[in-house]
Amino acid sequence: MKQLTNTDLILNNDGSIYHLGLHADQIYPTIITVGDPGRVDSVSKHFDFIDYTNQNREFKAVGGRIGNLSIMVLSTGIGTDNIDIVLNELSMLINYDMSTRIRLQNQKSISLIRLGTSGSIHPSIPLDSIVYSKNAIALDNLLTYYNHSFDLIEFKGMQLPVIPCSSKLETIFQLYKPSLTMTACGFYGPQFRPSQLSQKFSLSDCNSIDFNGNQPGNIEMETAGIYGLSKLLGFEAISLNAILADRRTGEFSKKPQQMIDKMIKEALDILCY
Repeated sequence: MKQLTNTDLILNNDGSIYHLGLHADQIYPTIITVGDPGRVDSVSKHFDFIDYTNQNREFKAVGGRIGNLSIMVLSTGIGTDNIDIVLNELSMLINYDMSTRIRLQNQKSISLIRLGTSGSIHPSIPLDSIVYSKNAIALDNLLTYYNHSFDLIEFKGMQLPVIPCSSKLETIFQLYKPSLTMTACGFYGPQFRPSQLSQKFSLSDCNSIDFNGNQPGNIEMETAGIYGLSKLLGFEAISLNAILADRRTGEFSKKPQQMIDKMIKEALDILCY
């Protein structure tokens, strides 16, 4: 097995991994991911027991239990650049010997459930609803750097990967409406928001996309990265989205926190009961 160098797998002085600041025994098989570190406590307040709390940079983690389920919640920060850090370091923690930096022979898997917010870009996805991303279109460029064989669709001269969610987790969360999700690398221009700068694309350009008879339903900044790296690393992953904005009408939710709390409570109930 190839040994990673000290600059490929970086450890802190306490032996924790460089960015996440976590040790291998702090990684649980079921992981809720949220973007905002401030949202971690909104998830962990539902835990029956708290085993640990840890934060390094924007990566806050709480491990605990609900009933017999060991579960952790981890903030990823915004965007697929952070997702690249989070998923790679999670995989290193569970699948490498930290003392030798050599990949273990028996590889472990984890289940990732993203609880995020998003904007609707199609009339079939109403404001203040919750959807799951059945497939995610990588409008960002993270997967450019990894070998893969995902389906590709053409958009404005670009070939964009399309990655499905975990079929295993989909059976658990299929009470929610499925959506074809677009993952962008930014919030303004990359999500077709008019700004101070001249832009190449507009929201209406998304109408040209067709994947297996479906048009994009929502847009956000993490899901395609989570799905793509999870498939490549052997993880299970699904993304739930609270729809807080209708990009077509310009309407924003009047009850955003209520919708986020509803999604968190329902997702945990589904996982645990």
